[in-house]
Amino acid sequence: MTALSLCACGSGGGRRLLRNLCGSLWVLPGNRGSRSWGQGLPLQLHRRFLGGGSPGLWAARKRASSAAPAVLRSLNTYAKLCEQAVREPQVFWGRLARDTLVWDTPYHTVEDCDFNQGKISWFLGGQLNVSVNCLDQHVQKFPDRIALIWERDEPGTEVKITYRELLETTCRLANTLKKHGVRRGDRVAIYMPVTPVAVAAMLACARIGAVHTVIFAGFSAESLAGRINDAKCKVVITYNQGVRGGRIIELKKIVDEAVKNCPTVKHVLVAQRTDNKIHMGKLDVPLEEEMAKENAVCAPEIMDSEDTLFMLYTSGSTGKPKGIVHTQAGYLLYAAVTHKHVFDIRQGDVFGCVADIGWITGHSYVVYGPLCNGATSVLFESTPVYPDAGRYWETVQRLKINQFYGAPTAIRVLLNYGDAWVKKYDRSSLRTLGSVGEPINQEAWEWLHKVVGDRRCTVVDTWWQTETGGICIAPRPSEEGAEIVPGMPMRPFFGITPILVDEEGKVLEGDDVSGALCITQAWPGMARTIYGDHQRFVDEYFKVFPGYYFSGDGAYRTEDGYYQITGRMDDVINISGHRLGTAEIEDAMANHPAVPETAVIGYPHDIKGEAACAFVVLRDNIDNSDIIMNELKSIIATKIAKYAVPDQFLVVKRLPKTRSGKVMRRLLRKIVTDSTQDLGDITTLEDPSVISEIQKAYQKHKAKLSAS
Repeated sequence: MTALSLCACGSGGGRRLLRNLCGSLWVLPGNRGSRSWGQGLPLQLHRRFLGGGSPGLWAARKRASSAAPAVLRSLNTYAKLCEQAVREPQVFWGRLARDTLVWDTPYHTVEDCDFNQGKISWFLGGQLNVSVNCLDQHVQKFPDRIALIWERDEPGTEVKITYRELLETTCRLANTLKKHGVRRGDRVAIYMPVTPVAVAAMLACARIGAVHTVIFAGFSAESLAGRINDAKCKVVITYNQGVRGGRIIELKKIVDEAVKNCPTVKHVLVAQRTDNKIHMGKLDVPLEEEMAKENAVCAPEIMDSEDTLFMLYTSGSTGKPKGIVHTQAGYLLYAAVTHKHVFDIRQGDVFGCVADIGWITGHSYVVYGPLCNGATSVLFESTPVYPDAGRYWETVQRLKINQFYGAPTAIRVLLNYGDAWVKKYDRSSLRTLGSVGEPINQEAWEWLHKVVGDRRCTVVDTWWQTETGGICIAPRPSEEGAEIVPGMPMRPFFGITPILVDEEGKVLEGDDVSGALCITQAWPGMARTIYGDHQRFVDEYFKVFPGYYFSGDGAYRTEDGYYQITGRMDDVINISGHRLGTAEIEDAMANHPAVPETAVIGYPHDIKGEAACAFVVLRDNIDNSDIIMNELKSIIATKIAKYAVPDQFLVVKRLPKTRSGKVMRRLLRKIVTDSTQDLGDITTLEDPSVISEIQKAYQKHKAKLSAS
């Protein structure tokens, strides 16, 4: 098909047409004979458009942005890069920052960090604008390069947006925000699905120095209001409706309900995703109509390196979501460098990260990393099984995607549908396959490698967190041709210094050991604080093991020195004195051909101290579950040990998952311990009815045990 443009500009008649993303046409006022951006404009306007500065600084910018990073040129082996990043982090990151980013004012101090105080600062004295790094620098060099490919819900209706078009849309949206009272430092909530306007909203906030908090467009009104109020947002940006998996999502109605309890919200900017009419109240502003009135040029705000770029809310152990704060230069550098080197990004690549922008993966590897690198990024609006289980692979064929990055949960779901849906489509464009969000089990890894990648693609299992800002452990980069071990992230990224610590805080030396995963020295992409509660930030990440960043995850360092994530520390159970990661038991059961998904939790046991309960999802048309349970016991005893065999096995139709696909094991623990009267925060749960469904199955299971 012929892809629609986000903005369609004409040069005659003093009028230009802005094509709305749902197909409508908006008429924009313009000067007769106006030119496309960059054609025949004086140098002074270019300079202003790209952030101001002297001709000398502009020349320096051009040199810096076009050069390969000096640190990578001078140290061309993986081992030397790793060594320098650890031994001389200021030299390593200082050169990368200078040569990767476009600066308005050079920094005078590379870093000033103290884990004991939770103090993290990078590139002090430096000033820049993130949107200039993601848009303007590329428009100056290749304005018509495709920045985004919006893979809309209906296959075959993709929309391609160039860097020039995305910059114009960003500037119009930035000017609209300013018109409605948004100033530097103000917070803006973005409650939108994965669309170009959502990306432009993020970049528009960055352009004017506002702080965005993207809230997953599936949260309830109560959850949305809680996040808006915590951040004290001045404006909310949303759509009239969302479209996902062939279903309409009433986003505006949810926002209407939420803002009733949000006194700081002054305006709700409403974009049109569908042609359906909705109620517009006194706070509501039709976004496209307002953008059409605004100038396509917006001078970028010059930001300090440590000014806040965005906040992203993530669930905490207390049940209250915490606003993780990321700042400008360090975050952007780390997102760009990890994107480039973990995924082997080359000029002209189409990068397909299918994450939602409401999560950190979408921030770092749908928006900021790819756009800073001048790549083409895919925005995936749909689901893995709409209209059928071939959706991912049909998209890969049609868009010629080179890197595919998704969640193990989705891979396991698709594995259950069989190989035919994959082999139906041409996947020869793929070079790298990545997994993110949770440990990937061996069966899913092998299927990804052998079936999806035809045994020729590099598979990178990545470990990182909202708090880390970007990938910290992954099989690549590495020495050329280095081995990749299935089902583990393996190698620390440049400058990441992991250690394993035991319960007493003692650092575990050598290989073939397991412990709490900590990192000993700071890196540019890490979070700076929890919004409004720095003490909680210190307590959660730096107080448990003083002097180290504590990830909350457990890990195993293999005999070869590679890292394998064993799960959250609260997902580690102690059976008769044996510490065991629930992920290890789950991985063993995943080898059974009749078992697509499992979840294991620990619960109190009178004799052992703690015992394990396994929740097992079986493939369709399986009627011999007792036989399969016995086979699973045998597999676990063989692959791990007899003590690792769970005391209880419960067959369920599905598992309680968040909207991003993570299993909420704490809810399963509540069911097993009869504590369902207090479930805590379940706003992220995709379908709350799953709780009563599993509860009934467990009560039936208990009755059966009692009878026997």
